[in-house]
Amino acid sequence: MYQFFVEDEQIFAGQVRIVGTDVNHIKNVLRMKHGERVRISSAQGTNYLCSVASFQGDAVVLDILEENIGDTELPAKIYLFQGIPKGERMETVIEKAVELGVHEIIPVAMRYCVVKLDEKKAQKKVARWQEIARSAAKQSKRSLVPVIHPLMNFSEAADYAAKCGLRLVPYENEEGMAATGEALNDLKGTDSISVFIGPEGGFARAEIDALREGSRVISLGRRILRTDTASIAVLSMLMLALEMQSEVPG
Repeated sequence: MYQFFVEDEQIFAGQVRIVGTDVNHIKNVLRMKHGERVRISSAQGTNYLCSVASFQGDAVVLDILEENIGDTELPAKIYLFQGIPKGERMETVIEKAVELGVHEIIPVAMRYCVVKLDEKKAQKKVARWQEIARSAAKQSKRSLVPVIHPLMNFSEAADYAAKCGLRLVPYENEEGMAATGEALNDLKGTDSISVFIGPEGGFARAEIDALREGSRVISLGRRILRTDTASIAVLSMLMLALEMQSEVPG
């Protein structure tokens, strides 16, 4: 079943009105017919089972068959603070992070980032990254499209992360998995989690020292992971732990 996202104002009187680029995709790429079923998610994260009712010029009208079907979001919101990597690694991080359930992704300019983006380039990158997030959210049947924030500097990112109930910092020089295990065991009841991932050059000493206050610095094992691998590894751990804990009664 195909997935599409709409704004709340596109839902009214028991119907959903699809507009924009999705119309061409439905009509000319998927070649959907009257009565075919699709999954629709609103901006607020409500999911609907719908069927194609009619094609009206530059719009596709759907009938709502069922509301609140299949919530696919994690029980806690994960905020990924990603030090900007070089090449296309950021696109990989965004795609996989969305599939794994991240709530927001915040690109961060850190001291040892190889890539330096000026404001104009950063805006273009963020627009591209948001489209990747939207595509990944469709593919993975997310109920929401994760927000890709404008580029932040380290200080701005640290302040934004401070609102989260649990703050995790995977660090390549941290030894032992005890702190990692304790953090995963403490997820139950946590509604928001921030994860800071350093760039290829790692965290600067001042950055890791600043993050230690109020955060849990953890290890991802005895091997040194690339920045994109580290993001995927920690998000996979969190997804598995959150999903398992949400299925335990009480």
